[in-house]
Amino acid sequence: MSLKIVFLGTPDFAVSVLATINKSKHAIVGVVTNIDKPAGRGKRLHESAVKKYALENQLKLLQPEKLKGEEFLASLKRLEADVFIVVAFRMLPKEVWSIPRLGTFNLHASLLPNYRGAAPINWVIINQEKKTGLTTFLIDEKIDTGNLLLQTTVPIGARETAGSLHDTLAELGGDLVEQTLDELEKGILPKPQETDGSEKEAPKLNKSNTRIDWSASLDKIDSLIRGLSPYPVAWTELIQDKNILPIKIYASQTEFIEHSHPFNQLIVDGKMLKVAHPEGFLVIKEIQLPNKRRMIATDLLNGYSFSASAVVK
Repeated sequence: MSLKIVFLGTPDFAVSVLATINKSKHAIVGVVTNIDKPAGRGKRLHESAVKKYALENQLKLLQPEKLKGEEFLASLKRLEADVFIVVAFRMLPKEVWSIPRLGTFNLHASLLPNYRGAAPINWVIINQEKKTGLTTFLIDEKIDTGNLLLQTTVPIGARETAGSLHDTLAELGGDLVEQTLDELEKGILPKPQETDGSEKEAPKLNKSNTRIDWSASLDKIDSLIRGLSPYPVAWTELIQDKNILPIKIYASQTEFIEHSHPFNQLIVDGKMLKVAHPEGFLVIKEIQLPNKRRMIATDLLNGYSFSASAVVK
């Protein structure tokens, strides 16, 4: 036996899951993704990663402008799917998620109820967690609160970045979704999420919460940088020669040592670029200056000079 599925998703993270399901015994009867959007300097229309995969694999594709549109809802119902699967898509109205007989489930990149929200992969690293995982749960009226289906736990490496953890979870996500489909077919009983008020959230990332707070500990600063790399990237302001320049820091390492440098001073030490901190130094490994490409700091120092008075804030 197999289930008929409609898959809803947009980015690369969703593609790896979609590819796993497409190789399973279950049948994908439709794929829903966002409409093409203009991007880049030329504002050319950009196709989502999920759309590209669907077209390459000749899967039925739907790109609705409005999720409550009558034509779209009618198209979904005609597919007669047993279950909808959501992976990195926008919030669904009840008119959509209530259609299939087995409901609609979401793959979330954390161990719910911990890290509900838009950016769980980033926040578990920023908050220096030792483990995270994946959860499949049934969608209801609220965000990330539905009854749990399956979970799997994943350790977080000491030097993990958002990029490396994303790839690990994306690879494992397909297996968990396939297992969830098999269990739904057998009649799995969903379990309510148990909360005690101590759960951490994963709010949307913005200019404020991605800015480096240099008064934080070295470990916390380094964790912020890893948790935001390669996207959306931790940033700070470089002040030199009365100019204030926003800079992005993609990679760093900590150096715990006593020194006499003023705190927040930017220091060039041979081929190393450092920021003085009360606990030692934050060594900048990869950096991006305004209107420049991302660079290894040692390469940047071959052709760029920082003033002796340069500081970050």
